[in-house]
Amino acid sequence: MSSTCPPGSAPIKAEFLLSSAVRDAPDDDAAEGGSSHVSGNRNGTREDAEDNRTGPQRRKPTREEKKSKKGQNKGRRFQKVRDDFELCWKIATGKDCEFGTECRNTHDADAYLAAKTRDVHFPSTDCIIDEPPFIKFPSEDATMIDESSPSIDLTTTCPVYAVRGDCKTGLKCRFLGGHVRKTETGKWEVTVDEEKRAQSAIFETELNFIGGDTVKKLRSKKYPTPISDAYLKELQAEGDGQNAKDAAPETIHASTVRQSESASVAEAQADTPDVPVRTVEKKRLHWSGKSYLAPLTTVGNLPFRRLCVDYGADITCGEMGLANSFLQGSKEEWSLVRRHPSEKIFGVQVAGSKPSLLVPTAEILAKELGNNLDFVDINCGCPIDLVFKTGSGSALLDSAGKLGKILVGMNRAMGEIPVTVKLRTGVKDGKNNAHKLMPRLGSEWNAAALTLHGRTRQQRYSRLADWDYIKLCVEAVRAREAEEDLHPIPIFGGGDSFSSQDYWEKVDHSGVDGVMIGRGALIKPWIFTEVKERREWDISARERLELVRKFAEYGLNHFGSDTPGVNTTRRYLCEALSFQYRYIPIGLLETLPGRINDRAPAFRGRNELETLLASGNSQDWVRISEMFLGPAPEGWTFTPKHKSNAYGSEESQG
Repeated sequence: MSSTCPPGSAPIKAEFLLSSAVRDAPDDDAAEGGSSHVSGNRNGTREDAEDNRTGPQRRKPTREEKKSKKGQNKGRRFQKVRDDFELCWKIATGKDCEFGTECRNTHDADAYLAAKTRDVHFPSTDCIIDEPPFIKFPSEDATMIDESSPSIDLTTTCPVYAVRGDCKTGLKCRFLGGHVRKTETGKWEVTVDEEKRAQSAIFETELNFIGGDTVKKLRSKKYPTPISDAYLKELQAEGDGQNAKDAAPETIHASTVRQSESASVAEAQADTPDVPVRTVEKKRLHWSGKSYLAPLTTVGNLPFRRLCVDYGADITCGEMGLANSFLQGSKEEWSLVRRHPSEKIFGVQVAGSKPSLLVPTAEILAKELGNNLDFVDINCGCPIDLVFKTGSGSALLDSAGKLGKILVGMNRAMGEIPVTVKLRTGVKDGKNNAHKLMPRLGSEWNAAALTLHGRTRQQRYSRLADWDYIKLCVEAVRAREAEEDLHPIPIFGGGDSFSSQDYWEKVDHSGVDGVMIGRGALIKPWIFTEVKERREWDISARERLELVRKFAEYGLNHFGSDTPGVNTTRRYLCEALSFQYRYIPIGLLETLPGRINDRAPAFRGRNELETLLASGNSQDWVRISEMFLGPAPEGWTFTPKHKSNAYGSEESQG
């Protein structure tokens, strides 16, 4: 590597260097604050939702909140792109519309197809090449276009139909030519492959859909939670009349917890025949040696988790959901619990500030998801201000008594489903308290597994994770378990893991059962293959583009293959590429393994495709998306979470 490169630069071989100047380091602290599922604003951020409050809740952001947004693109908005000419979805899927002529959308399928944008070609893996244009699309002469319906290309393939045997978007599908035929009357009819549909029902049908009746009960506050109600009454009585919603004593004695638990279970048994099992009957988690994908805000959606499972992730967890939003029946929040059958060990992560929010949420999750939920994780690590200041996330680290009450109540409400905890080392630098808190979480309050991110809330990503302290915490938990003759619970560490070598060195050094991988998986989802096979993978540019293709396929299967679904998939694919471009191919490095915090000088790849995949220009990310999803619509924009050039913005066009 050139000696002119500044300290902290990635050691790139001289023949690939274009300049010694390094890229600006992406602000992961700022990007971590973004979300996509609050207050009905599926495409906004938690900050946006908070800033848009009205009435007595409305306030100006503090100086600290303004500072926390530095490095992040604020006010992200992602419009939902629709067809210019809307066809009734029932007509599109071959059904009768009960509204008839009063339907606000057209029932004229022929007129819709005449005005519809031409079908997109979804390339197979065989179409991917290393040199421009990188995808071998069929020539214009090879396509089959019906003169009466020029939007339909009978040579295209629908990635949804190819997997499922049918396509839920019907005539609205942007890959319609892959599953349509013309009848004797000259009408277009969507086809179904019954054999394939039957086969895919088990392996492709997503789990954990929440019905409209459940949402209605939640929104009207009529959803019954008898176990939670009984537990909260106990807390209120223990507080000498103090409201259980606000009670948060600093300590809970273990014997008091156990006596309280036994009494409440007996009371609930009398009222409800389906009361959860006792603590001793909880499912034990056997996670030692398994790889764990961290719950990731916005980018940790179902298609991305599927991708990581393909590369070897054993344990997956949905994006952090807010307990209050679950209880209010937010469709956006409940969409976070969706699970693909390929996710063998799947959990839901919730954040909340008190028992009155988290315990009823746990009871509802257990009732609604049942056997399709392997664990629920309590977020005690989220550092962003607008979560912390409500008493949620990492704020719970300084409220041990409240956290204990939450854990006991959630365990009771969840039945045999285990409750786990993800936490940080502490709130402020120099004041770590996880070594005191973690032994109590398992032995006193029955946490089934613990994950410790080796940074304080204050530190965020400003320094490397403290794995020596993680080791100290593991030893404290194991000593308490040995003292009380308890079964060991899984303990995972987290922070900066970016290679197989680094992963296993951290496991051996700290004594954890595994490492939860977050940023490392965002930048290189194949890290799980590296960990499993204990090798560093010099993945080729073509293999990386195949990964992008697979993400697009999973996105279309999840979000839909109609115009809104295609562009939602495009948005999340660009989100993924806004992290993946940071990967530096190990074949370009002088020393291995690569490190997550090394900053990359300007470099070229070993071929043009590798160079394109390393581009930090969001216009190139959109260009890559167009290889699989067709041209981006006019007026479509993409603003990444990190501060950078936004596609479609005025600044990017100047």
